[in-house]
Amino acid sequence: MTNGAYPQIRMRRNRRDHWNRRLVRENNVTVDDFIWPIFVAEGQGKKEEIDAMPGQFRWSPDRIAEAACEAADLDIPAVAIFPEIEKAKKDPDGSEALNPHNIVVQAIKAVKAEAPDIGIVCDAALDPFTSHGQDGLVREGYVVNDETVEVLCQQSILQADAGCDVISPSDMMDGRVGQIRKALDEAGHDHVRILSYAAKYASAYYMPFRDAIGSSTFLGQGDKKTYQMDPANTDEALREVALDIQEGADMVMVKPSLPYLDVIRRVKDTFQMPTVAYNVSGEYSMLKAAGERGWLDYDRAMMEALISFKRAGADAILTYSALEAARLIQCGYEG
Repeated sequence: MTNGAYPQIRMRRNRRDHWNRRLVRENNVTVDDFIWPIFVAEGQGKKEEIDAMPGQFRWSPDRIAEAACEAADLDIPAVAIFPEIEKAKKDPDGSEALNPHNIVVQAIKAVKAEAPDIGIVCDAALDPFTSHGQDGLVREGYVVNDETVEVLCQQSILQADAGCDVISPSDMMDGRVGQIRKALDEAGHDHVRILSYAAKYASAYYMPFRDAIGSSTFLGQGDKKTYQMDPANTDEALREVALDIQEGADMVMVKPSLPYLDVIRRVKDTFQMPTVAYNVSGEYSMLKAAGERGWLDYDRAMMEALISFKRAGADAILTYSALEAARLIQCGYEG
């Protein structure tokens, strides 16, 4: 027998019923939050599963609109296009990035033709196109900054000409947002937005993605620590974000997400800018692998990860789980 006055405050009351939990929920993940990354590869009639990323595919340009239409049917706002370039087309300067008929351009046009109302995001970076796997031009063993930015500006204009809605500089070169903004405006693309990879860390979580675009083999034992951020730093992230905002970024991104929830929170609290969390390939693949082995419930773990990004302050989430999450949400999934 307990004292009738104990306890007066019962936190569990608001957890008792489904309707009450919905009523007091502080954060929600909706379909409106998602950008779905899709991979385009050379060839015809291709839909090829990516070994390191179960459930994700490389699509040829003639079929990639199928993927975009699937996302549009689920009311996902945007897709991000990432290319796998044939080995023969890679060179030290990533010249295929400036080919007006490359597979990224083909993919943009195909998606716009079949799903005109979905947003298209494209990276400004050279790593899919270079024979060394780095995001920029290498001179005497070092990834040079200003010369790389000149190429990124040309790449951005090419993609905008094809119909890309959002240019997303992922290279982490200094000053590239301002130069790309200027180049887009001068080319008549003042409406094209810039989503900057403002705080992109030199992370171990990118390996499945690098396999998907074919850059891991070319990068070999190299790394990107001279331009991507040190995982130990957060103050530096705020400086990076501040610079990109000053240079004209419309949205900013933190990449990866799960190990950097604190950075997402600091960025959102400091700048109150549209902030995107990139739920990267390694995060996706490790949950998939654990789910396939029965070590965890994949759907629950995936949705828990997505809500953690919203809780940390993200306005949008670039995630390979977008289709799965959208279907669950449509079915009224609570978790």
